[in-house]
Amino acid sequence: MHDHPEPDRWRTRFAQAAREERPGLAELCLLIGAVAEPELGEAELDAAEIELDRLAGLLPYGPKSPRAWSTALASLLGGRYGFHGTQDDYRHLESSLLHHVLRRRRGLPILLSAVWMEVARRAGAPVYGVALPGHFVVGFGDPGEQVLADPFAGGRPLTGADAELLVAGATGERLRPSMLVPADPLDMVLRILNNIRAWATGRPERSDVALWAVELALLLPSHPARLRYERAQLLVQRGDFLAGAAEIDAYADVVAVVEPTAAATLRAHARAARARLN
Repeated sequence: MHDHPEPDRWRTRFAQAAREERPGLAELCLLIGAVAEPELGEAELDAAEIELDRLAGLLPYGPKSPRAWSTALASLLGGRYGFHGTQDDYRHLESSLLHHVLRRRRGLPILLSAVWMEVARRAGAPVYGVALPGHFVVGFGDPGEQVLADPFAGGRPLTGADAELLVAGATGERLRPSMLVPADPLDMVLRILNNIRAWATGRPERSDVALWAVELALLLPSHPARLRYERAQLLVQRGDFLAGAAEIDAYADVVAVVEPTAAATLRAHARAARARLN
């Protein structure tokens, strides 16, 4: 007998955790990992939480300015423990799964930022994620005295000019104050799931990954309606024509209110999917 919870149980816990008054970022990220790798048990999830606690306990104690918090985390996580990212990390699914990122000390910018945030939060730091277009970083302190750091670069401090260059490089736009506001944890989780879907989209043989990622995104309290259509397309792609067609029709009903023409096209897609059964 193995004691691994059914994947459905992890999904149920994910949906519950996402609806907490203050959703726990580490818990949600670890539950994504548990859905990705159903062989994980409670022990592995607990071990990851314990590692975050352990790292937080290594930060020097006492009141600190935002700049001092940033320096202390860069020294501990970026320096002593070598947490950072490289372009190669974009090629691996593990770079989006928190339990792997904690073990390998490598990951995508948003996952490394999650590690920084969770370690810093446990130590009492005024920390939050900052979703710059194209690159996720962390911020410390109030907007007036905000200090930005880039966990992907080992915690390198970001000046205002650095942030402007990042934004210009990603979008060609100017940096706006609205880009520097604290990221909502659930928006971070959705962005992590989007990254996983993007990874799987480039690998048609991993449509299973794309499917669970979109299904977890649909469990979040607010998500783009279009994800329902994406799930339907994945079901059809995986040969589940009836379920896919039913999902396309359901999405067409939603769209019909505002875009009757688009709804008609969707219903034609659903008929075509059912026809593939014959």
